[in-house]
Amino acid sequence: MSAPQLVVHRDKGLMAQAAAARLITRIVDAQAARGYASVVLTGGRNGNGLLAALAEAPARDAIDWSRLDLWWGDERFLPEGDPERNVTQAREALLDSVPLTPSRVHVMPASDGPCGNDADAAAAVYAEELAAAAGPEDHGPVPTFDVLMLGVGPDTHVASLFPELPAVRETERTVVGVHGAPKPPPTRISLTLPAIRAAREVWLLAAGEDKAEAAEIALSGAGEIQAPAAGAYGRSRTLWLLDAAAASRLPRALYPPASP
Repeated sequence: MSAPQLVVHRDKGLMAQAAAARLITRIVDAQAARGYASVVLTGGRNGNGLLAALAEAPARDAIDWSRLDLWWGDERFLPEGDPERNVTQAREALLDSVPLTPSRVHVMPASDGPCGNDADAAAAVYAEELAAAAGPEDHGPVPTFDVLMLGVGPDTHVASLFPELPAVRETERTVVGVHGAPKPPPTRISLTLPAIRAAREVWLLAAGEDKAEAAEIALSGAGEIQAPAAGAYGRSRTLWLLDAAAASRLPRALYPPASP
């Protein structure tokens, strides 16, 4: 378990640009060290904002896109191509404009896919795909992701792990179907906390005044069942990337004065 580090930016636009630059560096470093990199994407306004900033960054060409594996932390269980699906939004923001290797883009199943409208079966299929990609060096049923990104919801949810719901209590499975989510759509697929914690680095993104209370709760020692964001951490680094509005209720001592 790594203790959280905080970086606070002036506004959400600067946060997205800085996070994109940070991600480029992390991917390039991983590819230089091992020949490939593995990243877990998140949806929502902050996740998509980061991808849009990455699409516009001149340094994006430093990445060897053909040697990048992309996964998702969660997905809305809707038909393929639905505009509310995280992958649809990610394609529009970035993926369609870079030369990825299709077999290395690991999309969570859609509700009109081979599993039909069975979110639990679809979750099991994704868990099998993760297990197949894990090597002996990973010491578990998922790859050791270089960076796993999560948006933080106003209720402290991350991925589709909502406070008190069964998915956040899961300790054995790596991917679960989520039913009765408190925000639409109610049916989703999500990585579990054990899968999230397999990542080398976990980045939590929060921007806006509506995220201030969630950041305060998650960083004040709350339990992960009541505040799932508190249970999201990486093996070597846990990084909270916030704008000033989302950090407005945090003690200034939590983050360095040099945070822009």
